[in-house]
Amino acid sequence: MALVRDKLFIGGRWITPTGRSLIDVIDPSDASVYARIPEGAPADAEAAIAAAREAFDAWSRTTPTERADYIERIAAGIERRSDELANAIAHEVGMPLRMAARIQVGGPLGSWNHYAGLARAFVWEAREGNSLVVREPIGVVGAITPWNFPLNQITLKVAPALAAGCTVVLKPSEVAPINAFILAEIIEAAGLPAGVFNLVTGYGPVVGEVLARDPRVDMVSFTGSTRAGRRVAELAAATVKKVALELGGKSAAVILDDADLAAAVRGTVSSCLLNSGQTCSAHTRMLVPRAKLAEAAELAAAAASSYKVGPALAEGSRLGPLVSAAQRDRVVGYIRCGVEEGARLVAGGPGAAPAGDGFFVAPTVLVVDDPKATVAQEEIFGPVLVILPHDGDEDAIAIANDSIYGLAGSVWAGSDEHALAAARRIRSGQVDVNGAPWNPLAPFGGYRQSGLGRENGVYGLEEFLEVKAIQLRTG
Repeated sequence: MALVRDKLFIGGRWITPTGRSLIDVIDPSDASVYARIPEGAPADAEAAIAAAREAFDAWSRTTPTERADYIERIAAGIERRSDELANAIAHEVGMPLRMAARIQVGGPLGSWNHYAGLARAFVWEAREGNSLVVREPIGVVGAITPWNFPLNQITLKVAPALAAGCTVVLKPSEVAPINAFILAEIIEAAGLPAGVFNLVTGYGPVVGEVLARDPRVDMVSFTGSTRAGRRVAELAAATVKKVALELGGKSAAVILDDADLAAAVRGTVSSCLLNSGQTCSAHTRMLVPRAKLAEAAELAAAAASSYKVGPALAEGSRLGPLVSAAQRDRVVGYIRCGVEEGARLVAGGPGAAPAGDGFFVAPTVLVVDDPKATVAQEEIFGPVLVILPHDGDEDAIAIANDSIYGLAGSVWAGSDEHALAAARRIRSGQVDVNGAPWNPLAPFGGYRQSGLGRENGVYGLEEFLEVKAIQLRTG
């Protein structure tokens, strides 16, 4: 029996939307209808914007400590309902349940607690000569979020925006929305004042575009495809509102000649396959010394083939399905395109996926000679690793930077010093050195067509703040 959520959260109340149509939410593990949600209309988005606008003045004048108290109560609610959230995301996205609990819920929980602490510790005003420099909330924020890490991306917009003193209208992905409804219930139970947080579901060209163009919205924060991000920026430009964009990537793992090849390949395959490759920062291009290409391909094929593919709730599944039939078909199309253009298939491929109704694609490894090949340049967003040869450090760095994107990457070398020297020259927002771990406090965002602005830590809070100088008399 499918879950049905037929109300939107606007102005502190669950209200019936103006449109009566429902959107099916599909479980990618078996193609069944997991849930149904409202297909919001422009009038629903406009009502949510009005509620956020009305609530802004009072909310913006609360103290940081008061805001931190609310955020801590929300974090406690997330912790209480963490199993429910993990189960919902496993059904919506297809990530295996145990991983969904740790990554898709555990990460956001840590971020909510972090922003509560940061609201208390942040320096909100300081003297600069005869000026008082104050940081103030930017205003009403339209948050448009994706399906691949749904609660995490919601959190990295909503939590810092609330900490900053902004009010929010959230439009989550219609592909993975149930976690957002649970969060809205948690926020309601935490007693957040009416209108400070609003939830409107629906399609991007309908609801999302209202948020981007409405003059009552002061900022739009978007995570998704580069194509959709361009459209958001285009609409937002008409009212010169601030835009934060977290977009696509085609990140390179640069393996230098003195690196531990086996460790580097294992680490790169792991990064590439996280969330079935549906990760904007996945390291999907592996650059290896030409003389070690065959060995690297053999290691990568073995590592990729070791991942057990299966339904999100099945015991032992390490890699779930892709999120939709369209996404599966898109990824399979890229694999076929790669082979047609001369790539050598060393693992996986279109015929290697497990049988069943789910949207499965086997972990796939392609060896490609030409760094300009389609699969070496375009974001595939699936479990596909492309291996490219390089002829030394200079060539590897040039290939890594030969992309319209610049979101993430890694460098593997025989010493951290050697890796760091190369990492400094890679034009991307994050670069890992020799398998260094993820840091949730470090800024996350990209160069070039990977986006504008940064999320995570204090950098994520600052995105939602304006800086004002108040000149004071001296003497």
